[in-house]
Order: sequence, then C-alpha cells, then structure tokens
Amino acid sequence: MVTVNVVVLAGRLSDVPEVKEMPSGDKVTRFRLSVSETGKRALPLQVSAWDKLARKACERLAKGDSVLIRGHLVRRFYRDGGGGRSVTEVVATEVKKIEEDIDSRKVTA
Repeated sequence: MVTVNVVVLAGRLSDVPEVKEMPSGDKVTRFRLSVSETGKRALPLQVSAWDKLARKACERLAKGDSVLIRGHLVRRFYRDGGGGRSVTEVVATEVKKIEEDIDSRKVTA
C-alpha cells in the first residue's frame, strides 16, 4: 500500500512568526494558519518551519498575511500535567505570501 503525506493550504496567519533556537542549534518558527471551511468559521492549524525557511518566514510575513503553505503532516506526543497529549501540525517545506488584486480578482503567489 502506497501512502502520500502532502498538504497544500492557503489561509491567513493568525500569529506573528518568531524564530526560536532549539537546544540542537536548529531554528524553528511555529505559527497558526486560519483556513476557511466552506460556509463555516475558520479552522486554525499549527504550522512549523525549520532553519532557512523559518528565518525567511519571520523576515517576510506578518500577522494577517495571506499565504500558501506546502508541507506534510506530523503528529507529536508529549506529557502535560501527568497526562499524555498529542498535536498534529503541518511541517512546511514551502511558504509563499499571496498577493490579492482586489480589482481583477487575480491571486498571485
């Protein structure tokens, strides 16, 4: 059985991306992306970007920007207050700011 783990999302940043350095020296940024469900409220998704992509995202993106994210899903498990928790997030491999031309209804990445 072949499985494919590829995610492509377009939405708006709900947070200001900030780079953090991990104990290993790797750099990471985590932010929420709000994706609209058809006819419903926005669905917040956790996104992480690593190293050069993390730095570029922080330099070029701001809260409220429309972005296109390509990546894959990862599930992390951790302990919190004596119980186990899990988080499913998108690990971005590409992040592009989307510019919208309101007059012509064209969208460019």
